[in-house]
Amino acid sequence: MQAMTQSVSWRSYALVVLGTLVYTSLMFSWFSLPAYLPTIIDDVGLSSTEAGILAGAVPLTYIPLALFSGLAVDRFGPGHSLGVALGCIGVAQIARSAAPGFLGLLATTIGLGVGATLVTFGLPKLVSVLFPPDETGLPSSIYLVGASAGTATAFSLGRPLIGPALGGWRRLFFWSGVLILGYAVVWLAVVRLSRLRTASGEGDGSGDNPALRDLKTVLLHRELRLVVVLGITYLLIIHGLQGWLPAILESRGLSAERAGQTTTLLVGANVLGVLTIPGLADRFGARRAAIVATSAVAGLGVAAIIGGGRSLVAVAGIVGAGLGVGGLSPMVRAIPPALDGIGARLTGTAVGLVFAVGEIGGFAGPFLIGFLRESTGSFTPGLAVLAVSGIAAVVAGFRLDSAGG
Repeated sequence: MQAMTQSVSWRSYALVVLGTLVYTSLMFSWFSLPAYLPTIIDDVGLSSTEAGILAGAVPLTYIPLALFSGLAVDRFGPGHSLGVALGCIGVAQIARSAAPGFLGLLATTIGLGVGATLVTFGLPKLVSVLFPPDETGLPSSIYLVGASAGTATAFSLGRPLIGPALGGWRRLFFWSGVLILGYAVVWLAVVRLSRLRTASGEGDGSGDNPALRDLKTVLLHRELRLVVVLGITYLLIIHGLQGWLPAILESRGLSAERAGQTTTLLVGANVLGVLTIPGLADRFGARRAAIVATSAVAGLGVAAIIGGGRSLVAVAGIVGAGLGVGGLSPMVRAIPPALDGIGARLTGTAVGLVFAVGEIGGFAGPFLIGFLRESTGSFTPGLAVLAVSGIAAVVAGFRLDSAGG
């Protein structure tokens, strides 16, 4: 352990930065579709419900796969898991560049979601392998900022600049997929050269099936179930807004370029929340208060988007929603390793449970906005669901005894 701590200053952080680019690649690929959603709707002939399903297809993939992906990451380690993830993402992005219609786009986007699950659980595992438990805060923030950078790039550069320069959304999807496959080769070479531990090797030698034992441990953990509620709310709001905000803003009269750039306010506020709120909460021993506050701010932010039209109230709502979910996001990931009976050994499985159930919200957010818009002709009912979900997270935060503060 001493040797690992000594090397934290350069080798461990270097590996986290390289791993962060995996998350950046994922999020750029993931949100290149929502960034281009109005154009894809017209080109392919999608209904609002079909568009909502596509926007929520990646979160939907987590529901059946998250627990299995978490177990796989715990068993095989983060190095090869992240390499496989990049391969899945690159192939899926290339394939959906040629998808002719809704079913083809859905199938290839689900393929991207398979890689996404491995990234979501592989990076917390990478940090737990490289850093002592009391030094995981900064590296966790690094990869979450990298994730936000990928989302922001899709909206601020992919749609208004890179896509048009390449010749449209299909060419953007194709060439980004090629680059991601190239990075998969680089990442696996780094894993081999760095001798990063690829398997946990943490069996206890008992006769019990370790996978079933680990699943039982996380499924029966009361505090972890409350974290799942927080995860549902966080994912419902962030995926609902990231999937539909450009289309919502365009429906209010903004140009496609202006709508994409305005959506980056959500991403920027998310980054600010990631970088500041969890650190302040830990410094002052007020993690539970921070969870309650960020949940409330996220819900109120969505309410301001509903009522703000094209005014500064809506802009403030976008910032508030991003700040709230940005502050909540790292805490959802940071709480499970600190819980009694979970720890670093079961980090992948525990976070897998949070996202397996939580991504019901991740899918429901964009799906409900699209479905209710088609049913009512308005984005307001779907956004109202997102706003009300903040109340559930506030209640869960109050009941989370192990949150701290």
